[in-house]
Amino acid sequence: MDATHEVTNQAPPLDGFDPLACDPGLTDALRREGGTPDLGELATAVGSAEYREHARLANEHEPVLRTHDRYGTRIDEVEFHPSWHALMQLSVGQGLHAFVEEDHLARAAGFYLVSTLEQGHCCPISMTYASVPALRHGELEFERLLTSRVYEPGLVPPHTKAGLLAGMSMTEKQGGSDVRSGTTRATPDVHGTYSLVGHKWFTSAPMNDLFLTLAQAPGGLTCFVLPRVLPDGRLNALHIQRLKDKLGNRSNASAELEYTGATGWRVGEEGRGVATIIEMVSMTRLDCVLGSAGTVRAALSEAAHHVAHRSAFGARLADQPLMQAVVGELAVESEAATTLAIRLAGAVQRGETAFLRLALPAAKYLVCKRTPAVVGEALECLGGNGYVEESGLPRLFRESPLNSIWEGSGNVTALDLLRALARSPESVDAVLDEIALAQGADKRFDRAVSTLRTELTRAEPRTARRVAELMALCLQGSLLLRTAPAEVADVFLAGRLQPDGPWRTAGTLPDGIPAKPLVERVTPAS
Repeated sequence: MDATHEVTNQAPPLDGFDPLACDPGLTDALRREGGTPDLGELATAVGSAEYREHARLANEHEPVLRTHDRYGTRIDEVEFHPSWHALMQLSVGQGLHAFVEEDHLARAAGFYLVSTLEQGHCCPISMTYASVPALRHGELEFERLLTSRVYEPGLVPPHTKAGLLAGMSMTEKQGGSDVRSGTTRATPDVHGTYSLVGHKWFTSAPMNDLFLTLAQAPGGLTCFVLPRVLPDGRLNALHIQRLKDKLGNRSNASAELEYTGATGWRVGEEGRGVATIIEMVSMTRLDCVLGSAGTVRAALSEAAHHVAHRSAFGARLADQPLMQAVVGELAVESEAATTLAIRLAGAVQRGETAFLRLALPAAKYLVCKRTPAVVGEALECLGGNGYVEESGLPRLFRESPLNSIWEGSGNVTALDLLRALARSPESVDAVLDEIALAQGADKRFDRAVSTLRTELTRAEPRTARRVAELMALCLQGSLLLRTAPAEVADVFLAGRLQPDGPWRTAGTLPDGIPAKPLVERVTPAS
């Protein structure tokens, strides 16, 4: 080989690493929340070359819509690459799609881990997990199959399968987040079912077995469940018009559906559709926070691994002060996001409903909205290598805005928080009590808490984003002051709760904060 083709000073592949060993934010948070799940098997898969390659291939070979078979018969099937099915088998086999009351914390940790691996397949996993609370409003017996650890794709009647997956179909062209403006009609028939006619603009996971959907029944907007295949084996009148050509989340199929007399079963009372399906939305919002925290952690792992092995100007990047400051702050951002996400999962486990009414939308707002900036900084740590598809960072970057849009974009989430403030005074007390556990530990934090209390007394639609952001920052600050190493809390507070304004770009913190230990504790050992 010619000397010009000798490869030197390149980071080796990040394969075969232990994602738990370099993620104290996750392991410490789980321990505090009372969870000691056995994540070893899943962690081994997530860090392996085999599943990292499955993640690449599933996004490289995107799903294809097959509306008809070779004979012209309508089939409305989505064809996936084998790597998609391998990822689905992994997550279903680990029970990450299964809503089981006593196991929310372990499930959340697992969902976070697979989010660091590949984000697209997490959508049907999340939809299935979140469907069970809504379906409990009806009389249909799907729960056993929706919690089965058997992954069985394909078009056959639901009751003949060993395991089911569920999707959600709410938004329409004219409404978007305003689901009450939907025009899909549901007409009751003599069999006790309903016939649905309408067009759904965005349907998550159209290849799943069941869909929760909203339609206008005689009594108002109502929730229904529609199987893709009817009990007698006929395809339901549910047609996939096209798959969405999305910025990211390319491995996952999202679609427009046309109901042309589709058969649906009512879930909950007529006119109570939003109230019925909102439980599903709440659970998927938790997954938005977990998924964004996982995406941030994935980007941090790539950046920390790269700077540990790449040299420039005579020294390793990881030993250079400015790079240490940048990666160190990304590490703190990751720990703050992960710690808050696992705290929310613990609240779900313990049934802390009042706390979740405010803490969940606040966390969803901030953690998801910060993700693109963090992933962008991590990508830049790799320089030109990070801009190349083979690095994996462009895929993460395209993925990074997703959870800020899913289940309510920034304005929708912030306004939801505002409504909860008005309706649930006990929720304000629950969140402030949590935050107050760290009061007196730091003047910057105390000042921010005082500002939050003032903002809460005069909150209005125009200030909704400010309230959501500050509430999430105070929750993160309280958790880190109480649980994280002093340097982690110090970096967080210095970058986000200084009195002279909002945080700046990564790596611009005051002097005297040791960044090297922050980097070392999150660097993967491959």
